[in-house]
This record gives sequence, C-alpha cells and structure tokens, in this order.
Amino acid sequence: MFWIIASTILFAVMASFWIVVRLKAAKKPASVKKIILPPIMMATGSWMFIIPAFRIEWIQALEAFLIGMICSVFLIKTSKFEVKNEAIYLVPSQAFPVILISLLIIRLIVKLIVGSHISVGETTGIFFILAFGMIVTWRLVMLIQYKRLKKLVMQKEASI
Repeated sequence: MFWIIASTILFAVMASFWIVVRLKAAKKPASVKKIILPPIMMATGSWMFIIPAFRIEWIQALEAFLIGMICSVFLIKTSKFEVKNEAIYLVPSQAFPVILISLLIIRLIVKLIVGSHISVGETTGIFFILAFGMIVTWRLVMLIQYKRLKKLVMQKEASI
C-alpha cells in the first residue's frame, strides 16, 4: 500500500510540474526541438526494464502502449498552435490541467484494481509504457501540425 500511495504522490507532483512547464512554454515560440525532446528524455526511463521486477510480457506492453495512444486523443484535442508575429506558439489550454488530474484519478483507480493482481514493479512498467505511448503519439501529432503550420507561415512570408 505504501508504494501505491508514494507513486501516486509522485505522479501528482510530476503532473503539477508539467502543468507549470506547459503554461510557461506557451509564452515562447514552439520549435521542433521543444516538441520532440520530451519523448526522447522520457525514453531513458525504459532502463527500468533492466531490473527483472519491472519486466512485463510483450502483450501487456503492446496493450499498455495502445491504451496510451487512445488516451493521447485528449491531449491532441487540447493542443493547438497559433501564429503571432510570424512565430508559432502552442496555445495554453484550460482543459490540460483537468485532463492531467483526470488521468491521475483514473490511474489511481486502475492501479488499485490491477495492483491486487500484478506486482508493483510490473504495474510501474505497464504505466510507464502507457504514458510513453500517450506522449509519443501526442508529440508526433504536434510535430505534424507544427510542420504544416510552419510551411504555411514560410509560404506566406515568401509571397509577401
């Protein structure tokens, strides 16, 4: 029970951190680097699978990744870009904090249910892959949207 509480508190702190980071990021122009770095940095967490306690079956990993992709729809729908002074900015969404908090609550409920059947390490591995699937999908869509908008901005500048 301690690990469930501790990991939930840690997730809440991380979610709060990302809310603040996202709001600050909206004040500066977006870039390809800012879009692709979060999944790359998060990928380093996959080193946890070196430890046997965190390892899961391939089917569980695939299921977790697919569920993450489905959950990314909420983040994709709330991530919009706008052009200001020929620079592209990510528009801060009022729904982003609500989505993160909702995901926290859903994660806690699922963790309590699944945690009684699967070890804490395996549960951690599953939720890591779920989050990774969500972030990778979200950021890939953001990258595509950003590149399309950048191309339009460049075409507009060239025609002037």
